[in-house]
Amino acid sequence: MNDETPRRLPARRGFSVSYRGKTLLSLIDPSGQADRAADAAPVLNRTLYFCPSPLYGYGLARLLKRIGAGSAVLCVEADEQLMALALETMPAELRKDCRLQLVRTNDAAALCRFVRDSWGSRRFRRLEMLRLSGGWQSAPELYENLAAALRREMAVEWGNAMTLVKLGRRYIRNALRNLALMGGGAASTENLDYGSRPVLVLGAGPSLDAVLEGCAARFAERLDPSRRPFKIICVDTALTSLKARNIEPDLAVALESQHWNLRDFIGLGARKIPLAMDLSALPAAAEFSGGGLFLFVTPWTELRLFDRLKAAGMFPEPFSPLGSVGLTAVELARRLTRGSVILAGIDFSFTLDASHARSSPGHLALLAAQNRFRSLISGGAFSPGSAAAAAKSGVPVRSNPAMRNYRSLFEQEFAADLRLRDITGPGLPLGLKTYSMDEALDALDTARAGPGPDSIPAESKESVCAGRAAFSGGNRGHNPEMAAFVQKERKALVFLRDILSGAAGPEAVSGEELETMLDEADYLWAHFPECAGAGGRRPAAADLSFLKRVRIELDPFIQLWDLVLKELSPSAN
Repeated sequence: MNDETPRRLPARRGFSVSYRGKTLLSLIDPSGQADRAADAAPVLNRTLYFCPSPLYGYGLARLLKRIGAGSAVLCVEADEQLMALALETMPAELRKDCRLQLVRTNDAAALCRFVRDSWGSRRFRRLEMLRLSGGWQSAPELYENLAAALRREMAVEWGNAMTLVKLGRRYIRNALRNLALMGGGAASTENLDYGSRPVLVLGAGPSLDAVLEGCAARFAERLDPSRRPFKIICVDTALTSLKARNIEPDLAVALESQHWNLRDFIGLGARKIPLAMDLSALPAAAEFSGGGLFLFVTPWTELRLFDRLKAAGMFPEPFSPLGSVGLTAVELARRLTRGSVILAGIDFSFTLDASHARSSPGHLALLAAQNRFRSLISGGAFSPGSAAAAAKSGVPVRSNPAMRNYRSLFEQEFAADLRLRDITGPGLPLGLKTYSMDEALDALDTARAGPGPDSIPAESKESVCAGRAAFSGGNRGHNPEMAAFVQKERKALVFLRDILSGAAGPEAVSGEELETMLDEADYLWAHFPECAGAGGRRPAAADLSFLKRVRIELDPFIQLWDLVLKELSPSAN
């Protein structure tokens, strides 16, 4: 058809301008209308243009000529028959353009993965929706939801990039420092197994108080972990709240890379509580793990170092980087038990006078700050972005954008798991079925300790006991395999330093070999703003500014490898 001549569209594959009672294309000059819509689109760099239901592909050629640098066009079709029409009629030259992708899906998570796989992480800064045809009317709400999911994904990715710029150096330094813990007998969380026991996962939100009181009353004679019919996994911030009720968890989870969570362990005394700790968590937290240390890792970005650790069998169990210790504790519980998982204290909300459970560090700090000039009303209750919200129980609470984002992430990750249940209370709905307090306590009381199908398998008991016996209080010890790995990593950095400082001579390596060495040492530069913002891609080795900054990073990391090597094998210093 001549695009310059307005005319009625012929039917193709049984379609005309209408489909299922919806007008899909204008009767007059549909291609011209699409071109005008493409001409009106804002021309912005690194923008993803979202085109729902492209049908014949009208307007796409004009749009591809106008888009800015780093931009691309994503055509999404939810209807199977309309997708067949698009595949048959869309011009071949459009389909061959690497800046355009056509996909059929109605699943938001799958669409986000498709975009990452097609163009990489953090490729786009924004999303623009362009309705070049009326095909979007076949499922308007679905397309709006897909676009919203892509926008959320972009926001999360760029938030992660900013976090990487700010904390990426600390993450990798903590991780390297914690490698020495594996030499002291710390085990991977893969060595833990709770069989079919129910697991109670405890956050530190205000709703935790009622649950702890209910457990203390119901299981008064069986609160000891060896007699309790269920397992308790808690976040580190809830430890002091449990101690105040004389409840000892089976496992605490630590994720924080900075010093803020050290106060969570104050006052625990000689309690030997097993600790599951992220490889990038603050190394000092390991000093409080007298009951055994178990490591996992939430990769904050893709690093060649991680690949080498995996190949050497020295990489702890990986978890998706969820950003919240509460979400990570839930994921850990799902892996450790085949039974039910019941949640409490994971609120993502707060009240006017309580941001955390009683006796937690945050609550104690609020009490300590109270005087005749300062009340118990939390300042965070009226901070920018804080707003009223409805809890599961219907009572009014308050929340902020960060908490609401975590709640949305929780629902996305866990709502489909039918083993998970939440206890009703003053927290935001999590997308799970809820138990009343009595129903939750009854569910936790279904298993019994000791031999039987609900007890921990014997082989898992042995591995847990072995991990506890080998590790005590943050010990670091002799590990020849790990020491050899560290020595090799250190040697590579020393050689790279010699090259960049000129000590190795101009003929030491070729340009291609230098590129490879920089790729292998990506943990030196992954947190650079231009690298974090480009999804892990770095400038070329010819970029002098980049090389100078890499050179600055080398000495501190070589010193860190020296420290790790000394702890792993004192005689090798």
